Amino acid sequence: MNLSTYRAQWAFSPLREVLAGMVGTFALIPEVIAFSYIAGVSPAVSLYASFVISVAIAITGGRPGMISGAAGSVALVAAALVHHHGIQYMFLATLIAGAMQIVFGLLRLHVLMRFVSKEVQTGFVNALAIMIFSAQVPQMLHVTWHTYALIALGLAIIYLLPRLTTAIPSPLICIVVLTLITIWHPMPVHTVADLGALPNGLPSLIFPHVPFTLETFEIVMPYALAMAAVGLLESLMTAGVVDDHTDTHGEPRMECTGLGISNIAVGLFGGIAGCGMIGQTVGNLRYGGRGRLSTFTAGAFLLALMVLLHDYVAKVPMAALVAIMIMVSVSTFAWGSLRDVMRHPKLSSLVMIVTVIVTVTTHDLAAGVAVGVLLSGVFFAWRAMGMLRIETHKGEEVDVYTVHGQVFFASADMLYDAVDFQTKAKSVEINVADATFWDITSVDILEKIVGKLQGRSIDVRVEGLHSRRHGLIAEQSDEPLLSM
Repeated sequence: MNLSTYRAQWAFSPLREVLAGMVGTFALIPEVIAFSYIAGVSPAVSLYASFVISVAIAITGGRPGMISGAAGSVALVAAALVHHHGIQYMFLATLIAGAMQIVFGLLRLHVLMRFVSKEVQTGFVNALAIMIFSAQVPQMLHVTWHTYALIALGLAIIYLLPRLTTAIPSPLICIVVLTLITIWHPMPVHTVADLGALPNGLPSLIFPHVPFTLETFEIVMPYALAMAAVGLLESLMTAGVVDDHTDTHGEPRMECTGLGISNIAVGLFGGIAGCGMIGQTVGNLRYGGRGRLSTFTAGAFLLALMVLLHDYVAKVPMAALVAIMIMVSVSTFAWGSLRDVMRHPKLSSLVMIVTVIVTVTTHDLAAGVAVGVLLSGVFFAWRAMGMLRIETHKGEEVDVYTVHGQVFFASADMLYDAVDFQTKAKSVEINVADATFWDITSVDILEKIVGKLQGRSIDVRVEGLHSRRHGLIAEQSDEPLLSM
């Protein structure tokens, strides 16, 4: 990325960027605090982490317009470490995870994301939308009618106000209006203060207070690796969503290293590792956040709210934040995918549905994506296997087998089963000019066929070998019959 492009990403529509970033801040607060309880840490740890990540990745990241913070997927991984060994071990794991992410970016391993199919990405987005909405349900249970009335009013403001004006993002108006109503007319509703103690000062540099021994690193490394992998996965998939929304291309390698640098900074300031947050990012994009300034504002405004406006933030009714998160959930869900379930191939739709089910039931985005990618690979192999075609021409002297398509671990047995080893012919010709052998399994099958036929004193010729398509055969076989 050249310097002029980097500067342009900071100068893009400053006023709109700042306002969109402020919306992102209020969308961060309830989710980050909720995830802090998942991880077993205080809200301050997650809020400070979100501030540090947003500011740092706005400077070092490769995908402008994306909001990052202390996300639930990473919190789920960190929870077991905190529970069994304490928060200091989590700080060390965060530092190591950041270092791993930098290495990941430097080695350009982000290309592995190409194995995540479109249906898996859609399932990921839909599952996250469902999880965002379900996270709001506890705030709507065992409450008075006042809460429902405020949520309804908040949604009306969010969706109807843009028809009159878009000068100020409607979620900000929602927060201000609902807060003023509850201040002027006190009512039995939950506020942000009910979520837990909020920080009221600046974060300070710390260093993990753990014994730096081999045993410590044996404990921490598996968690650090999981945190690094989950964080990168969610960030890169969120970056892909931004690419789709903005019709632009980010820098995946820079995003990987930027996330690593940000998480190292988080660990040094006593926070939990984080990553891209798709719900907050969609909200940011919805209200015009396209550049780095909106990401920076989301973090900087979060700290300002915590330090300078601490008492006012504590009075914001949860109904306002629930209304915003419902809007984010609705905006995140790929509604067109419901129609596409019937239009797309059944196996593709199944991959999307399974990704959603696994993610929602486990509350683990990485698990859902992993299962989706695995299913995509299996179904692709199934389709490729069905493309293999073998033509057989039997004669008194020569049997000819003409192979068309892809020969690999899933289809190799089809070639083996097609050959008649009890033939009365004196020679067999196997023409592979229109076939490709992809792996050792396919080569072994071909060698096995040739060996069995030769063992019956049958002359075997393999025709149509080309170095570009069948180099693997030449590399693996010492049989002259398998050479060109």
